Amino acid sequence: MGGPADPPEGTPEGGPVGGEDEYRSVVFDESFIRAARLQESSARERMSDHAPAVRRRPPLRRGLTRQALILVLLILVAFGTAIYMGVRHPYGDQEAQQPVEPLRMTVVPLAPQGAVPGAADAETLFAHSPAAQYEVGAEGIPLPAVRSTAHFSDSQVVTALTTAKDYIVRSALYPEVLDSSEVRPARALLDPRQLDQFDQSLDHPTADGRHAPTGWLIRFDPTHAELADPRIRVQGSMQAAETGSATLQVTADHTLVYALRPTGAPAGSQVSLFTVRRELTFRFDRDDLRLHQAQLVVSYVQAGPLSCAEDSADRLHPLLAGEKAEAGGPAGTDPYATDSAAALCGTLAAAAQPKL
Repeated sequence: MGGPADPPEGTPEGGPVGGEDEYRSVVFDESFIRAARLQESSARERMSDHAPAVRRRPPLRRGLTRQALILVLLILVAFGTAIYMGVRHPYGDQEAQQPVEPLRMTVVPLAPQGAVPGAADAETLFAHSPAAQYEVGAEGIPLPAVRSTAHFSDSQVVTALTTAKDYIVRSALYPEVLDSSEVRPARALLDPRQLDQFDQSLDHPTADGRHAPTGWLIRFDPTHAELADPRIRVQGSMQAAETGSATLQVTADHTLVYALRPTGAPAGSQVSLFTVRRELTFRFDRDDLRLHQAQLVVSYVQAGPLSCAEDSADRLHPLLAGEKAEAGGPAGTDPYATDSAAALCGTLAAAAQPKL
């Protein structure tokens, strides 16, 4: 017997069972449920009558964003500009630089009035000479008090003075430069725009006021004389001044005294002194200061004892202990040759020699 709510003949075959027909329109299959996106509404959304039950997620953007694309373009433009400037205007491009003033040089041999004094050791000679109180080596080249100028800072003035001092040391105190075996220590400090003149002086030395190696360096004939004491005595001064808004100038005036003996002479051989008075003028632009290099524009050298008859343009040929200057003056000067410098020679004062 059926229940009170059922028809007497029971539920028809194929018909809805109980109240299921009421919800048949909202029944979802399994695939629909798995594909559905659930989003719980916030309290504010639930209070709003018109808030959607499910919020749409913004579509995913593939590739670079606009900001990232702009940043990449800026980097590429900056990189390309750097490469272009490096190719067109590289540091040290000599074609883009203005030519510098060539070095003007004067080398004056000083001939002794008698025989050159000598002694068995250098200390005795130094103690009885005007160089008795001189400092040894680079200690005799102190830097002056430094002050900034109108267009150059303290550090830039110090750089100019230090570079000038380094050139003096390398060109007049290095043993390998003095014996004529090396020129690179001094050459490395020169402005690249002067290297052609420097190299031409070494390759084709001449006393024309432009191409005498002894205007650049102090170097002796290695077959004739060598150092008897490596402690070279030095005394002098330096000063820096601004010569324009873009140029610093350093002037250096030093006297250097060398103890020499004949090349290959045995121990105990007589030693003599050789004196060089050297006045140098250096010029620095801002590139020189940045690169620690110098323009040597004036070189005035007095050296002796030397013979006026000897050529002092390429190497110095000192007169050693007991030697006398040869008779005769320097090579003749042609006043009609306007491109040549006058040959000069002086006399070494007796007061400049050791008193033994």
